[in-house]
Amino acid sequence: MNSYTNIKSLLDYLQGIANKPLAFDEEAIALAYQKNSDKQSLAIKILSVVGGILASFAFLGFLLLAGLYDSAVGLLIFGLLSIIGAIIINKVFDKIIIDTFSVSSYIIGLFMIGFSCSQFKMEGEAMSLVFFFIALGTLGVVRNYMLSFISILIACGSILSLLISANQYDLIHGYVAIMALFISYFILGEAKIITANKVMAKLYDPMRIGFIFSFLFGLVLLGKRGIFPINNNFIWLSAPFILGAIIYTLTSLVKVLDIHQTKHKIYIYLASLLLLLPVVAAPAIAGAILIMLLCFFVNYKTGFILGIVSLIYFIAQYYYDLHFTLLAKSILLFASGILLIVFYLFTYRKLTGHENEKI
Repeated sequence: MNSYTNIKSLLDYLQGIANKPLAFDEEAIALAYQKNSDKQSLAIKILSVVGGILASFAFLGFLLLAGLYDSAVGLLIFGLLSIIGAIIINKVFDKIIIDTFSVSSYIIGLFMIGFSCSQFKMEGEAMSLVFFFIALGTLGVVRNYMLSFISILIACGSILSLLISANQYDLIHGYVAIMALFISYFILGEAKIITANKVMAKLYDPMRIGFIFSFLFGLVLLGKRGIFPINNNFIWLSAPFILGAIIYTLTSLVKVLDIHQTKHKIYIYLASLLLLLPVVAAPAIAGAILIMLLCFFVNYKTGFILGIVSLIYFIAQYYYDLHFTLLAKSILLFASGILLIVFYLFTYRKLTGHENEKI
């Protein structure tokens, strides 16, 4: 839908299939679509964040060379002013170049506050809580994509940092399990969430990608052995929650693919469980599969690509993991491969079947 003619055709089609007269504000719809099409792509937004981070590091280097780090109070005041300035700029302007400047200012402010907290000899747990509440407050005020995205990353990262600072490494399983259930609800409930109020409609996209990245951060900590002393005997703890989320997502896919016969549903669920059982020992692989299924269901290409890339990484990571025997690795890779092939063949057959019916 890239022109007013296409919008008009769609509205006429909706009017034709409706059982009662419908009234559309065609001019407002066209203006809203035009405004949405003028927004920058995610790649451009990510590049703006990268540029903001690099600019922040350069400016921080200048401030440190100037000796500002000697004053804890100065660091705190300057950091708070930078964050407040970034929020005000974002609420007043809505341009990509301004986004880069505001992101830079926001990151500089966070670093200054972090340096200030270290100067005050603040414990790691307290610093994590400070950053968590800053991110939460920012998320409650701004409606900008990039600052909302960064706030989600900081809030979830602060939770992980809190667990690590408290030496509660095994609780990372709890973080991953909660994130798996939450992103399943958040992505599958997209329609209800974005229609709840205008604020969620604006924040949904940055929150979705932010939660996916935050979930991946937790999976990396579980998938990369040796980063933290996580008990290898209980590496499976978060896997049942992830598998439960996968099965729940499959129930939604089954409905979309018009599978009504009970025996077919039973076959699908049993086959999925059997193929997923070996992945219990590799929760990171299960998490990547969950991201792929969720994003496939809602046709979210960015998340789907992230799921594919993370799946390849985690499979390679487990292949070189010395904690697994060669037999366990073979079973794990075999089950993952069969699951993906079956998923591809099943969806391809159903989708091509629908297209043939339409023809």
